[in-house]
Amino acid sequence: MKDTQVSENLSKEDVTVLILTAKKRAGLTWEKIAEGIGMSPVWTHSAAVGMNAMPKDKAQALVDLLDLPAAAVDVLVESPTKIWSQAVPTDPCIYRFYEIVGVYGPTLKALIQEKFGDGIMSAIDFDMTVSRVENPKGDRVKVEMSGKYLGYNSW
Repeated sequence: MKDTQVSENLSKEDVTVLILTAKKRAGLTWEKIAEGIGMSPVWTHSAAVGMNAMPKDKAQALVDLLDLPAAAVDVLVESPTKIWSQAVPTDPCIYRFYEIVGVYGPTLKALIQEKFGDGIMSAIDFDMTVSRVENPKGDRVKVEMSGKYLGYNSW
C-alpha cells in the first residue's frame, strides 16, 4: 500500500480506515496484529482506531506489518482526543457494555471504595483481556480489567 502520492496530512480517521482495510485484505486478526507488534489485542485495537497514542516503535511495527504509508507513523503517535459521537450507543454489543456500567457502575464504585478508599480505577495505567469460556449453557464472554487505583486528594 505504500504510495509516494499519499498525503502527508493524514488524519486519525484516515489511518484507521487504512488499518482496517489492510487488516481485512491480509486476513489478520487483532490477536495476530498485536502479536506482530508486541502488544495486547485490546490495546492494539484501541490505538488502531485512534483512542490511544502508540509509542513510535510500535507505530512503525504496525506500519511495516500492514504495509501502510510511512506518514501513518506520525499520526499513530499523536495524542488522541477521545470523543464519543453519541450519548447512548446503538450497536447492540457496545450498548450492553453501556448497560452494564449503568446497572453495575454504582456497585463497582461502592466496592472499589470499600476496598481502596475514595478514588477511581485508572483507565490510563490499565490492561484488559477478552477470552472465551466454554459453558454447557452457552459459551461466555470473559472480560478482565485491571487498572491502577488512584485515590482522590483531600485538601
